[in-house]
Amino acid sequence: MGNIVSRIRQLPLNGLRDKIKTLRGTPPQQGSRRGSRTTMSHVAQSFLRGFLVAVLVLLPAMLLPGISQDLAQAVTLIALISAAVVMAEYAAAYPGLIEFRDAKPYNRMRFGMLVVVVLALTLLQREAASGQDGPFSSTALWLANVFDFSFSPVKMLALSLPQGLPVGHLLSVMASASLALVLCLLGLGAFLATMALRFWPSKGSSFNVWINLPNFDPTKGVDVVQRLERDAQVNILLGIILPFSLPVILHLSSLLVQPLTFETGLTMVWGVTFWAFIPISLVMRGVAMYRVSQLIRAQRRRIAEEEAAVPLPTRSAYS
Repeated sequence: MGNIVSRIRQLPLNGLRDKIKTLRGTPPQQGSRRGSRTTMSHVAQSFLRGFLVAVLVLLPAMLLPGISQDLAQAVTLIALISAAVVMAEYAAAYPGLIEFRDAKPYNRMRFGMLVVVVLALTLLQREAASGQDGPFSSTALWLANVFDFSFSPVKMLALSLPQGLPVGHLLSVMASASLALVLCLLGLGAFLATMALRFWPSKGSSFNVWINLPNFDPTKGVDVVQRLERDAQVNILLGIILPFSLPVILHLSSLLVQPLTFETGLTMVWGVTFWAFIPISLVMRGVAMYRVSQLIRAQRRRIAEEEAAVPLPTRSAYS
């Protein structure tokens, strides 16, 4: 017995663990290797997301002419900060600020819509700076004529700018706003189509409310379904009102601070992009929250039906 114990002590610890796992039917080091592969893949995906966000921030500054060195350095700093925030959010095990991070393709569609709008407006400003009429310029001018009616959000944005600006600049603002608004509406239509075809949330995947809605407390207030439906209605209503109210807020703010004129190409791209993207993003968030509330309601109904289908035990004389 003493010889057996001494031989076991002479064995390496890793070899003994591998033999025990082999006897149990588990290949040695399989769990750790699988966990390391999953961790490396998660880190690589987070790095890729941060890199794509940095490229998006740098894209207008790289394509537009006449960008000064100081402005290029400022844009580079903003790109690095944005990439670091996105990498930290997606690499963390617990949710932080980004919503619907595990409910693809919601964030991917929003990011793709933002990329398309920024790229289209950048190419439009590039054509305007070169003085040539390209496909983006002709399409944007045609859309500006379509939205040129009273109380349209595009017309209100142009009227909110300070007086004394050239007519050509106002027409350029209307063309950029019309193009951005149409592209965002197309992105919203694509998201609604994915929901109608049952592609969001993805088929066969579970939806975790805490991870995908980190700022939503399901244990606070009234029933979670009622709160989700109420928040969905508020987000959709804000998304519809914002395109009309933002020009008014912009006009009132010009009384206190320096008015925004969109005279530089970079300001035009990002200002019009945020004007069109933020309201449509709020509408998408409201629709997504309403969809989540319907999923919770359907799950409750399914559980209630299963409990009703289970027969109750027979009552005894002592019950």
